[in-house]
Amino acid sequence: VQLQASGGGLVQDGGSLRLSCTAPFTLDYYGIGWFRQAPGKEREGVSCISSSGSSAYYSDSVKGRFTVSRDNAKNTVYLQLNGLKPEDTAVYYCAAGTIVVDTLVGESEYQYWGQGTQVTVSS
Repeated sequence: VQLQASGGGLVQDGGSLRLSCTAPFTLDYYGIGWFRQAPGKEREGVSCISSSGSSAYYSDSVKGRFTVSRDNAKNTVYLQLNGLKPEDTAVYYCAAGTIVVDTLVGESEYQYWGQGTQVTVSS
């Protein structure tokens, strides 16, 4: 069982993208995390959102530029990426877990993962 991340692409410095995360099962009861991995670097947490959408956290590197949201009626979680920078270039992954979102939750807490979508920001 995998999540499906989509919406990546090639954009210029300062551009925007909206990533989507869906699943073949209901995401209503899961917190969702977004992670990214750049070439030669470890995967890092970017954002997470609680199952209800009432709590969300961001890494310092994206705070104020990225926004996570969810539409449980559409079984979809979104990550809006604004003010993109070349250093945001990475494969972005979404993950689902039965988590308590009171901080940026680490990847070991998630049970299900997507295959990733490539985001490339040109300078």
